[in-house]
Amino acid sequence: MKKLVLFFVCAAVLFWAFGSVNAAEYAGSNACFKCHPGQFNDWKVSGHPYKLQKAEIAKNWMLPLPAGYSWDDISYVIGGAHRKSRYMDKKGYIITMTGPNKDVPGKNQYNIETGTWGDYHPGEKNKKYDCGKCHTTGYKKEGHQDGLEGITGTWAAPGVHCEACHGPASDHAKTGDKTKVNVNKSPELCGQCHVRGNPEKIPAGGGYIKHHEQFPEFHASPHKALQCVTCHNPHKRAKFSQKADCATCHSNQAEAYGKYKGKKMHDVGIKCIDCHMPMATKSATAKSKTQGDVRTHIFKINVDPKASMFYDEPKMKDGKQVMGKDGKPAMDTFAKPFVTLDFVCLNCHKNKDMK
Repeated sequence: MKKLVLFFVCAAVLFWAFGSVNAAEYAGSNACFKCHPGQFNDWKVSGHPYKLQKAEIAKNWMLPLPAGYSWDDISYVIGGAHRKSRYMDKKGYIITMTGPNKDVPGKNQYNIETGTWGDYHPGEKNKKYDCGKCHTTGYKKEGHQDGLEGITGTWAAPGVHCEACHGPASDHAKTGDKTKVNVNKSPELCGQCHVRGNPEKIPAGGGYIKHHEQFPEFHASPHKALQCVTCHNPHKRAKFSQKADCATCHSNQAEAYGKYKGKKMHDVGIKCIDCHMPMATKSATAKSKTQGDVRTHIFKINVDPKASMFYDEPKMKDGKQVMGKDGKPAMDTFAKPFVTLDFVCLNCHKNKDMK
């Protein structure tokens, strides 16, 4: 009998301690503004809240539409803040056919930097939107948002809002109690979304690292013992999020670089990141064969001019080898834990080659 009473007492204590946290609801990012206006304003102009937006909001961003479509044909816009935008039809499927009769495969991804249209799964029928886990806040894999059959899962809010990282914050917003909000500074929090599959491998394709692979890159780099927030303010737009420069830790290297004053590399403004964080990643468009549009977080340089940055291995699914349409084994491409001299040097030395 005493054990039974003790069980219920323990259960009551656990409910009291954790019940209110578990019962917290999503309050929305506007609830954060009152106490955190600085962080809110930084977040508002970052790319995070614009990973996904309803058409009724996105149509005010002055984005073009795929040929053959009006805003009445669009339910959601994917992206559209800095690099690219894609579009979902009224059933929630990603648009892959364009043109006056909607029978032209591709030309369905708008690349903001170049003002051009690219192909994303051109012609694929009923391309479902299953990216909600990383593009929304309060995602659940069950159901279909807004009853749209093309959308996998539901969410509390489209886009990556404060509570996507800090958790449901209704209790925190009401009381200000810091214990009722998640303040996780580990790289693994960022790694929930800045990764594609196995964090031990860096997916690549088409001669570049695939986009949003910062976590496996970082995990494979010499900086893996640090945290993402060591260098970045996570509330700010990535381009302006740097909290510390390389010299903060690498003072000897910075001093050595300072001795190059008067030399060409120093005088033209070459920085540490130009060599150690080249744009080896492609998100929307590439400027050349050795320059994508996102900086890598691998850092380590292989100075062997014959080194290859990428490798292939058999594509597997459910423990079985995947075969291609040609009857040959399908392959996946990955990046090695270093950047090669073509990405490091040839973006500036355009009149040179690797020979």
